[in-house]
Amino acid sequence: MSVNDIDSMSDEAVLQLLGERLARYRLNRNQTQANLAHEAGLARRTVSKVENGHVIDSRCLVRLLRALGLLDRLDLLVPESPVSPLALVEARGRVRERARGYDREGDAGEGNKGAWTWPDEDS
Repeated sequence: MSVNDIDSMSDEAVLQLLGERLARYRLNRNQTQANLAHEAGLARRTVSKVENGHVIDSRCLVRLLRALGLLDRLDLLVPESPVSPLALVEARGRVRERARGYDREGDAGEGNKGAWTWPDEDS
């Protein structure tokens, strides 16, 4: 089934598909609903609800995925968001493009009045 097919499905149909897939994983592991429920720390009725496409608490889904060994696939479901180029520039800070000379008052010694001389030339 392609992403476009899933995009056109109703929420109820997507939940039904998810339940069917979770049931297939459970059966491929040769587990009963009761065994999976016990391993996940849930009631058997909760496993039944999921497999029949009913709405459940997201914590229950996480527990089921963990018990089925599928929690690591969460990254496929919701991949980490890439950093935007603008955020990279802001995080890097302002990049210096040129050096500032000593033309401001007080930067080059005492008062910056008159021509500059080497300190040993004053005597």
